[in-house]
Amino acid sequence: MDIAIFQPDQPQNTGTMLRLAACMDVPAHVIEPCGFPFSAKAFRRSAMDYADLVQLHHHGDWQAFEAWRTDQRKRLVLLTTKADCAYTEFAFEPDDILMVGSESSGAPDFVHDNADARITIPMQQAARSINVAVSLAMVIGEALRQTNTWPDTGPRG
Repeated sequence: MDIAIFQPDQPQNTGTMLRLAACMDVPAHVIEPCGFPFSAKAFRRSAMDYADLVQLHHHGDWQAFEAWRTDQRKRLVLLTTKADCAYTEFAFEPDDILMVGSESSGAPDFVHDNADARITIPMQQAARSINVAVSLAMVIGEALRQTNTWPDTGPRG
């Protein structure tokens, strides 16, 4: 299981998602351009002491990410409000990439067109969307549960 963040524009949310990746022991992909300077220094600040735990892959643009994904033969599952399939009804696979779009504009049509599946989190009609980092946490929990690929939880402390 991997996570991917398409053109993030909120450094705090990006830091939260990278921390989630570190804690769940899943690789994370950041696809540029970002709405903020994305550097090792900025990443270390937002991810705090989790920076050394995350397997971070930085892609200069969508084409670079797609070339990598094609080479790896991984299925792209897009989290979006523009889908009919609830994430709880979707059959996840261990090699899936769970992608979220940017916080302000989501994912553009070409990302939707290239996704192998699109899933959503059911919510009340009056609500616009759930925070992208919270959404990703909900979905990755279900995906890891279904695939039984939880991180090693060896002895603590």
